[in-house]
Amino acid sequence: SDFNAPQFVAVELAAHQLLNVSTRGFVGTGEHVLIAGFIVGGNGPIGAKVAIRALGPSLTAFGITDALQDPTLEVHDASGALIASNDNYQDASAAQLIESSLTPSDTHESALELNLHGGAFTAVVRGVGNTTGTAVVEVYSLQ
Repeated sequence: SDFNAPQFVAVELAAHQLLNVSTRGFVGTGEHVLIAGFIVGGNGPIGAKVAIRALGPSLTAFGITDALQDPTLEVHDASGALIASNDNYQDASAAQLIESSLTPSDTHESALELNLHGGAFTAVVRGVGNTTGTAVVEVYSLQ
């Protein structure tokens, strides 16, 4: 088109969206686990692609001396039903393997890539064998 004398111009602004949320906390035993709640908006058959990670051992690089050495990750829906779980990220099913740019730096860390429909979810971090320590749980939007 000739932009010297345009007759019509349409501008579509990019919508702002959350790309990542993370939190660090102490993982205990029993009811004292680390829980991150998150909501996926929208309705219909098309879900949102997300990556969820539970990090522990790699935190020592940031001066965390009590890092959880072997975190495990569970994802539950609003009714409490277990959707997916992972202990060591490389053991995830082929459909749930996380993309390489988000692969954890330690093989004991947990990660899942999931396609979730609209609703409320929780990511639960526990220590394998009832171990305790500081961990980070992260949720990334891959859209």
